[in-house]
Amino acid sequence: MRRTMRLRANDLNRFGEELGRDLAAPAVIGLSGELGSGKTTLVQAICRGLGARVLATSPTYALVHHYEAGATPVYHVDCYRLKAADEARDLGFEDMIRERAIVLVEWPERAGAWAPPLDRHFRLSYGDEADIRVLEEVR
Repeated sequence: MRRTMRLRANDLNRFGEELGRDLAAPAVIGLSGELGSGKTTLVQAICRGLGARVLATSPTYALVHHYEAGATPVYHVDCYRLKAADEARDLGFEDMIRERAIVLVEWPERAGAWAPPLDRHFRLSYGDEADIRVLEEVR
């Protein structure tokens, strides 16, 4: 089943914050979509909903950022720069899962078999207007 929504920026933020408030660790959320389509914006909103104390930033070059949301560790992983799926084996997914964390993975398809199973998977794309994003939940 696919669920698709057309969202403006404030709606995308509201959706992410609500999702964050509803998440319970451990959970792995995948975020796919074109460059600039709103994946990191959605991660920021999810982290706010979880109660993270700092603004989430894109880990494009670092690959992994770690945040605290109360007693729950949150990991934001960006697999965009992986040249091959085997590079994902060194990202520490097993440790994150063992730690009972919330793991937010951008570009999970680039991690191949090394990516942990996704509890939820969202695909973002540009809408028909500049400020519209299409958010599709892939089940």
